[in-house]
Amino acid sequence: MSLNAGVIAVQGDVSEHADAIRQAATDRGETAEITEIRQSGIVPDCDLLCMPGGESTAISRLIQSEGIAPEIQAHVEAGKPVLATCAGLIVAAEDAGDDRVENLGLLDVTVERNAFGRQKDSFEVPLSVTGLGEPFPSVFIRAPLISGVGDADVLAEWDGRPVAVQNGSVLGTSFHPELTPDSRIHGLAFFGE
Repeated sequence: MSLNAGVIAVQGDVSEHADAIRQAATDRGETAEITEIRQSGIVPDCDLLCMPGGESTAISRLIQSEGIAPEIQAHVEAGKPVLATCAGLIVAAEDAGDDRVENLGLLDVTVERNAFGRQKDSFEVPLSVTGLGEPFPSVFIRAPLISGVGDADVLAEWDGRPVAVQNGSVLGTSFHPELTPDSRIHGLAFFGE
């Protein structure tokens, strides 16, 4: 079976996410055709979506102005999976604590942008993630803090703070799973394992 996987490509690690999606599909005996999304009209044909990191205010502005935002919301309403990482998590959240970000309200969480520090404060740590047998090598770069959790399920914590959450078909991470050779977060988001 071939899946049509969309990666919101207005900013961020597009090719790295595409590679991780392909690997996660291959690991499950499937194939994934990757479509980079920069305009409206493409999301409705996607089986799954990835919202990469980047700069959350720019991503928010671009997906709104291009008409992609309501398509992402309709995708989720149809029960289709979404993986939102770092800035993607901020945009997917109910509240980013920043009026410049027009949130999609896909994850019942409140976030704080860049709460883990600046670029020089980046770090990698193995995390225990619900649904994964072994710790996941998690890369934090100018990562957002999930400061409040409503109905979302917390899948992973670092230093007592949530860093991976899930609401229905939407999985969000503060870290960058695409920056490792490990595609298990993508597998968890898109295949439930």
